[in-house]
Formats: sequence, C-alpha cells, structure tokens
Amino acid sequence: MDAVAYPNQEVISFLNSQVVPLRIPADHPQLAPQFTVKWTPCLLVLDEKGKEHERALGFLEPQELIAYILLGMGKAKFNRPDRPAADKLFEQLISTYPKSSFTPEAIYMQGVARYIESHEVKHLIALYDRITTDYPQSPWAMRAQPYKLLKK
Repeated sequence: MDAVAYPNQEVISFLNSQVVPLRIPADHPQLAPQFTVKWTPCLLVLDEKGKEHERALGFLEPQELIAYILLGMGKAKFNRPDRPAADKLFEQLISTYPKSSFTPEAIYMQGVARYIESHEVKHLIALYDRITTDYPQSPWAMRAQPYKLLKK
C-alpha cells in the first residue's frame, strides 16, 4: 500500500481531512495483540475511544481505500447511534464510488439506517431493489432477500 495507495494525492487529501491515521507495526508488543493484528496490511477504522467498527485485510487500491474508510466511518456513526450522520457517509460512498466493492454494503447499511430512523419499510424495499438490480452478485443481495417479502 505504501507504493500505490498511500502516495495517491486523493488518498492523502482524504486521510488528512477526515481521519487521524495511525500506523502500528504488526509486531508491536502491546497494540498488535490488543487489536488482533495477525497479518499486514490490516486496516482498522476505530472511533475516538478505540472501538473497532470496520476491518480490512490486504491491499486496497486508492479509491477502494477511501470507500473502505467511508464505510467504516459510517458504521461508527451508525453504531453510536447517529443514523443521519451515518446516512450521509454512506451516501458519499455510494455516489462517489459506485463501482466499489464496498458500495453494496453501504446501500444496505444506509437503507437500514433510514428504516431505523423512520420505521418506514419503503427503505428496506428500496435497498433490496437497488442491490439486487445493481449488484446482484454481491453477498449483500443475498442478505437483502428477506426484504423482498415486504413488497406488496
């Protein structure tokens, strides 16, 4: 990642404006066991208290790295729970990186966040429709299957 993703200007700008990046050696005697780092690269999205909200193993291209971080930030807001802030982060990922491998999960999470806020099943139906239409091979299409039953 040092050779491709991290030197990318879009990645540098995003990291500097959105997160506090921290690099920990995989053999760090205290932090590697604390965060169960067994392989590198291992990317974690943590909240301000150090709670993990997303984990990725292996190389990510620059745009995938940004999409991954947006997903993790959205999940951190979702879990807080600050669903409106999560919705905005998921929307940023979806609209900016529609071809990302993380986009179907962002659509799913966004639909669930909107449902929790409104209690309107239309959001679950919309996430089902969008994922199964635009990302039918995604594992999130399978996870969205129960929402098909909500359609009348």
